[in-house]
Amino acid sequence: MPEDARLTGDERFTVLDAPVREFWAYALSSLQANTARGLLAEYLVAKAVGAAGPRVEWDAFDVLTPEGTTIEVKTSGYSQVWLRTGAPVISFSGLPGRPGKRSWHAATNTMGPAHIADVYVFAVHTTTQDEPYDGLDIAKWQFYVLSGETVMATGQGTMRLSTVERLGGRAVALGRPS
Repeated sequence: MPEDARLTGDERFTVLDAPVREFWAYALSSLQANTARGLLAEYLVAKAVGAAGPRVEWDAFDVLTPEGTTIEVKTSGYSQVWLRTGAPVISFSGLPGRPGKRSWHAATNTMGPAHIADVYVFAVHTTTQDEPYDGLDIAKWQFYVLSGETVMATGQGTMRLSTVERLGGRAVALGRPS
């Protein structure tokens, strides 16, 4: 099977004779966990802009629109799978602001200066720690959009939601303004 072929979940591992679907349930069944939440947010953004995928691991951006716009998706949430103490601070890391940052570029298989995506989407899951978490309720997401130039101009590698809002990011629900 070619490495970039999409799996359906019905494929079976050799020797173990178990379906890929079981692995997915094992590894990604908690959509509240940070890794799965980030992948889900990338998927939601890709669906919203009509991107076909599949996702390219470690590329310099997360989503490529059919028109060629590059999008970087950053995620955070008010609740975690672990018991949080204190008030949550919604922040996003891995931004291009720090000097000397480099990115891997899948198209050329090279490291180069940090790619500044055309657009940054800051995705926040709004369920609080004291609410039941339903990872399938897409209405619990808010998306804040800023241009790559705006994000780069801050010089920050990490940014709080309050800064995103101060820079002009406004909460948008999937498919409609909120």
